[in-house]
Amino acid sequence: MLNIVILAAGLGKRMQSDLPKVLHRIAGQPMLAHVLGNARQLQPERIVVVAGHGAERVQAAFAGQEDIVFALQSPQHGTGHAVQQALPYLVGGDSPEHATLVLYGDVPLVQAETLQRLLQVRGEGLALLTEKVADPAGYGRIVRTEAGDIARIVEHKDASDSELAINEVNTGILAAPTAQLRDWLGRITNDNAQGEYYLTDIVALSVADAVPVRAAQPSSAWETLGVNSRVQQAELERAWQREQARRQLEAGVTLADPERFDMRGELICGRDVFIDVGCVFEGRVELADGVHVGPHCVLRNAVVGAGTRIEAYTHIDDASVAASAVLGPYARLRPGAQIGPEAHVGNFVEIKKSVLGAGSKANHLAYIGDALIGERVNVGAGTITCNYDGVNKHRTIIEDDVFIGSDTQLVAPVTVGKGATLAAGTTLTRDAPAGKLTLSRAQQTTVENWQRPQKKV
Repeated sequence: MLNIVILAAGLGKRMQSDLPKVLHRIAGQPMLAHVLGNARQLQPERIVVVAGHGAERVQAAFAGQEDIVFALQSPQHGTGHAVQQALPYLVGGDSPEHATLVLYGDVPLVQAETLQRLLQVRGEGLALLTEKVADPAGYGRIVRTEAGDIARIVEHKDASDSELAINEVNTGILAAPTAQLRDWLGRITNDNAQGEYYLTDIVALSVADAVPVRAAQPSSAWETLGVNSRVQQAELERAWQREQARRQLEAGVTLADPERFDMRGELICGRDVFIDVGCVFEGRVELADGVHVGPHCVLRNAVVGAGTRIEAYTHIDDASVAASAVLGPYARLRPGAQIGPEAHVGNFVEIKKSVLGAGSKANHLAYIGDALIGERVNVGAGTITCNYDGVNKHRTIIEDDVFIGSDTQLVAPVTVGKGATLAAGTTLTRDAPAGKLTLSRAQQTTVENWQRPQKKV
């Protein structure tokens, strides 16, 4: 039986922000959301988030997530004191198999595989996630016996000169038998330089009680990096993006420059996908085989079919694109857009809640909203569907093989029949019959002896 306690009460003064620290984002998500996502992969019986500064905002950000229990730490008297606030919510009995894992809301990227390894190393004792670093300044040191067993942890401010030379450090993440954890937290004191209750003091108590203390290490150094400032946030963001780029490269995706790649969700790619520089992927994005994404595109909750080419600066938001389509540059697909196979959406074309059928083209300067467009339709430059009357949205239907001339306005609700042609400059307010030419133009007039007005001096 597993409890997970996430410490998320810190002020984050160095962030220089009114936003609670754990709500600051890495890869598009609050740091606490990353921790919760990895915690859930372990399938715990209970997740307790210990909030403090900005507790109401933290709880509101995760409202409706019923697997979370919130505990309040106010005031804050150290990490040991924080975990004490979670004790009333922990489940499990006296069995040493029942464990509590302690994580941190500002250490967002510890991977589930690392945490699983920590739990396996624990056995029925206490397990610490430790790491050897080149510069251990500021970290608690892992003090071992001559036999190599962990004896205790000493915080940096309380360490002697010899202890300061130790480069194996405590990451703060640990897994303990729940029953013993309750006992140890009742026995720790605040007799230290900070006057706080250190969670790390339970290590010495574990040794005194002859409970085994073991250690595991993270797979990558970036997993245990914490965020206490904007600089550290930016550094961790780039480290995580670099790791996500590496995973895409390992999966066979071609990235023009892995240092200029941003994934803020889930990206699923087929074979031979190419992604140019400056692209951003949010939510869940699926790119099928052979998709080419040009520079500086933004894709959010999108599905793109095989062989489609997306040119520079195209935005796709909650839309789907079939195989072998061509989009952009500077195209925008808004929610509900469905682009058919071999369709073309060109520069400065916006499509919202509409279907563009197979082989149809809207190559430039058009707005298509709430429309059903059939196959092999040509939408001329400057065409718009006038779908909104200020109160309600109305539907435009354009059947197969229609040709729409430039600068046409279709005032919905309206239907254009199969094979019809709309002449350039038409304002269509009634249905256009199939197979015929429809136009609406005033008679062209030239005014003789007209003079352009002159500016008064």
